[in-house]
Amino acid sequence: MLSFYTVLSVLCWMALGVLCVLVHENSWIPKKDKNLFYLTYAVLAASLFAEWLGIQLSGNPNIPTWLLSLVKCLDYILTPVAGGAVVAQMKLRNNCYKALIAVLAFNTVFQIIAVFNQWMIVIDENNNYKHGSMYGFYIGIYTVVIALTAAEFLLFSLSYRKRNRASMISVFLLVITGVLLQEILGSEYRTAYVALTMGVTLMYIHYTEFYKMAADEHIQNQRKQLMKDVLCGVFSRYAYEKDIEKYSKAKQLSPSFTVFVFDINGLKAVNDTMGHDAGDKLIIGAAKCIEKVIGNAGRCYRTGGDEFVVFTIMERKRVEDIPARLERETARWSENNRDLVLTIAAGYARAEDFRDYTVEELVKKADKAMYASKSEYYLATAD
Repeated sequence: MLSFYTVLSVLCWMALGVLCVLVHENSWIPKKDKNLFYLTYAVLAASLFAEWLGIQLSGNPNIPTWLLSLVKCLDYILTPVAGGAVVAQMKLRNNCYKALIAVLAFNTVFQIIAVFNQWMIVIDENNNYKHGSMYGFYIGIYTVVIALTAAEFLLFSLSYRKRNRASMISVFLLVITGVLLQEILGSEYRTAYVALTMGVTLMYIHYTEFYKMAADEHIQNQRKQLMKDVLCGVFSRYAYEKDIEKYSKAKQLSPSFTVFVFDINGLKAVNDTMGHDAGDKLIIGAAKCIEKVIGNAGRCYRTGGDEFVVFTIMERKRVEDIPARLERETARWSENNRDLVLTIAAGYARAEDFRDYTVEELVKKADKAMYASKSEYYLATAD
């Protein structure tokens, strides 16, 4: 007949195995972190096995005393290491973590020495073990490990959003309660590894959420990068296409909705004679001038090499003033950049003037007006 503790141990080992499968199947967790999870669960399983085996061997006259001493030595080494393995999952490489590693290393050396001097366990004539004279010193080491683990849990909880911190601290309280119950109530109440197994299971749930949050943030950052033009910082062609889709789904455009199309005059000549760095400088300057005259009234998109589109809602009088204001703004920019002259052709189309037009048709209408403006510029400069 299996003892109750053996049944609990089997269930804990199975739970750790299930966690390994879950980690393996989780596509959000990087490979390096997966290996850390596997190592943590392996240390817990080995530590539990050492404790379980020590209980099974105790009182058995058919096994040599040195074997029981060796198993208990491993038990007293691995039990604190199990707590350290849980902390290692947090990946906090701070002074507290370094102190924890130092304490665990010291305990390992101490236990190896203690096994030859019967400091930790004393085995009687019936092959039963009991605590040795320095078991209290081990409890002191164990207490330091618990304190350092608690500090790391607290520090790690700060990396979570505020709403997650209470649950993270609750996981630690669960683990520490299980450990303390076993130490206070005695060897009949083997609750430490049950609590540790529950703790790493709950931590896995936390980590899964953490990795998902990180993945979502990465996607959001990528979207933000896609939304902005790398060169000049206005909205990108991608953002333009997304907003076209949005406006296309609208039942009706606001009568004040206006599309502007802008294009830099003479950019090819500048690229050919002065180089693409000078051309990029013109593009950046054009973006700044357009944003300055439009202000917060609309969105400016760079849709091509030197072409910009603006979607805006503004009064007609202000719309009609935009080309003249832009001309003044580009003149000021040119004065500050004496080696370059910036001029921009502009065209616009207003929804109230073309009530049945879609946003794409308004863009084409504004584009046509822009090219008419461009033609006038080249005719004037040719003279």
